[in-house]
Amino acid sequence: MNEKFLEQLLSEISVSGYEEPVQNVVEAQMSDCVDEIRRDEMSNLICVINPEAEKRIMLSAHADEIGLMISNITEDGRIQVIDRGGIILGTYLGQQVQIKTANGIIYGAVEACRELTKKSDLKTSDFRIDREDALRYVSLGDPVVLDTQIRRMANGRITARALDDRIGVFIIMEALRKAKERGCKAGVYAASTVGEETTKSGAYWTSTRIRPNLAVVVDVTYTSDYEGMNPADAGTVVLGGGPVLCNSPIVVKKLNEQMKACAEKAGIEVQIEAASRLSYTDGDKIHFSNQGGPMVLVSIPLRYMHTPAEVADLKDVQGCIDLIAEFLLAQSAEKN
Repeated sequence: MNEKFLEQLLSEISVSGYEEPVQNVVEAQMSDCVDEIRRDEMSNLICVINPEAEKRIMLSAHADEIGLMISNITEDGRIQVIDRGGIILGTYLGQQVQIKTANGIIYGAVEACRELTKKSDLKTSDFRIDREDALRYVSLGDPVVLDTQIRRMANGRITARALDDRIGVFIIMEALRKAKERGCKAGVYAASTVGEETTKSGAYWTSTRIRPNLAVVVDVTYTSDYEGMNPADAGTVVLGGGPVLCNSPIVVKKLNEQMKACAEKAGIEVQIEAASRLSYTDGDKIHFSNQGGPMVLVSIPLRYMHTPAEVADLKDVQGCIDLIAEFLLAQSAEKN
């Protein structure tokens, strides 16, 4: 596993609408092993192998993360913000933050007091970031993230901010690399998309331009193995249990069965989750693009989603890479 590539992805700030740093990492890592790299006006990035092939398979994972954006600077130099994506408000109070400015990263602290932590209707408009003389350093629109670390834990686990879904970008790029090395003949379009946490426009744009025969969407999913999670809601999903396939009305059952067959062939354990409606991933936009897009969802088990300390198991990550590579090879052997 190319852990340096993964760490580079996780080290960047990529709040929804500001994904360019992650895309730059992907382009630098993949430029020597793909046939084309495409980038559009919204900064979606697509790595392509076998562009002349009749069969086109889209891999999709989103480059953006949840965070904040500077909306106002008060007269006394304190920073006000709005959210970009589904942040958990209570995780920000009293925390150190990074602000990505035109002149580099600067640091601040989210103001906190006991009364504010007890507020039942906390809003982002209640946040103030303490950055003395802020007007000298930041601008309206600058993105803000929690100042977190990437840490290796025991038993092959990793904790970091925004594993959702830069870890998915890593998986689709490494699966593309592996499938090419093993002789994949299909046209594969690995798309690192923008805006999933806010608009999901990136996946829609990319799919309508690729016009794939089918798509494999890679995102994270909740595990049921920690306090507050109920297996009745979506099934039993555990960290280290392998890639997760989804029984959802929006996932094509035939593609799920093909994924299971590939997992069995490669000796990969998979888990199954249940969904009542949409997948709430980029797959929903891809499904409704063009004249309809067949889609299968492969998810990475994740604890503590949308918190500063998301936790994943690198065995699951490798399992997703191996499963998708096997699927691409099987698809390239089939006719349209």
